[in-house]
Amino acid sequence: MQQLKNNRKVTLLILGLLSAIGPFSIDMYLPAFENIAADFNSPLEKVQLSLTSFFIGIAFGQIIYGPLLDKYGRKKPLLVGLAIYFIASLLCVFTRDINHLIFLRFLQALGSCGGMVGARAMVTDYYNSREAARVFSLLMLVIGISPILAPSAGAMLLNYLDWHYIFLILAFMALAIFMATLFLLPESFQGNKDLSLAPKSIVKTFWTVLSNKVFITYCLIGSIASSGTYAYLAGSSFVIQKNFGLTKSEYGLAFAFVASAMVLATQLNRWFLKKWTSAEISKWANIWQAFIGICMVSVLSLNLLTLPVLLALIFFFLFGYGFIFPNTSAIALSPMRQLAGSASALLGCMQMALGAFSSGMVSFLHNETPWPMLSVMCAGALISLTLHLIARRKVKVDL
Repeated sequence: MQQLKNNRKVTLLILGLLSAIGPFSIDMYLPAFENIAADFNSPLEKVQLSLTSFFIGIAFGQIIYGPLLDKYGRKKPLLVGLAIYFIASLLCVFTRDINHLIFLRFLQALGSCGGMVGARAMVTDYYNSREAARVFSLLMLVIGISPILAPSAGAMLLNYLDWHYIFLILAFMALAIFMATLFLLPESFQGNKDLSLAPKSIVKTFWTVLSNKVFITYCLIGSIASSGTYAYLAGSSFVIQKNFGLTKSEYGLAFAFVASAMVLATQLNRWFLKKWTSAEISKWANIWQAFIGICMVSVLSLNLLTLPVLLALIFFFLFGYGFIFPNTSAIALSPMRQLAGSASALLGCMQMALGAFSSGMVSFLHNETPWPMLSVMCAGALISLTLHLIARRKVKVDL
């Protein structure tokens, strides 16, 4: 703990990078969807499946990492995951088949989710529940920067090089994070060697977490709210470039603009936490996000959707999500300190499983209009709000 205090900024930066490697892997290649489709002579909706497979990989992989983080400590599973990610990214560089790419993106996700689970568990190890919400906001700053930088970097790279080089850069990024984790990140939990990895024991541990009302309720609230964000990720490339005619570079700038909403929200959240509880902040953020979702489908129904209106609405939608994620995460994990790895894994699994479902729905409903993306975004916000309003009456939290 003394080492943590002496290197707090470095530790937070590494935790942020571990959390951001998954989102960065999603966002950087979004401008290349049309290039990949043309290169493989494949329909765009099949390229979108490489994004869905990534979400499935993260959802599935986090279930694996949770028990490993509780048994062997935090760093060893993190390093193994980063090594898997590095190898999968290199293989993506050399693939020449869309089906191979879809599978390799699944493997890449399996590697990246170790960092996401581990970072959340380490925050729970290091900080008390209220401080954890503030730290999650700081991590969201790094995560929020990734969709600002990644699409612009990907679009710029495509002006000069083939899309395969995007994955080469991701591989070297993973290598750098691997070295930083190995040499600079202090271990927060040595592991429980007595913890069994037998399937029956793992299922019992997961059931203990899932049976906690606070965890399951706020895990679902945050995960369902996030499904709209993943629907946006799946559909934005087509909607913004095809429906509104933006170039890849312009799309990268538009993506960066709307993503800045999450950065703004997560930093305001740290200030709001001085005056209000996480439950109160997340409730009002849910109401805001649902309102914006309704505005989206209403504007589209009335044929009033222009590019500035679309970008403004998505900005405000993600602004709401920037308050929901850190607060619901902190509330969900607060009663699970002794099983932080498994709880973090289930939290991430739920979020990514619903992300895979929503992105898959956008692909399934694809009709060359903004309807699939916007309707799925609106549905996720409304369902999350409904659950939150019910939970406020039946589930008591102190945060």
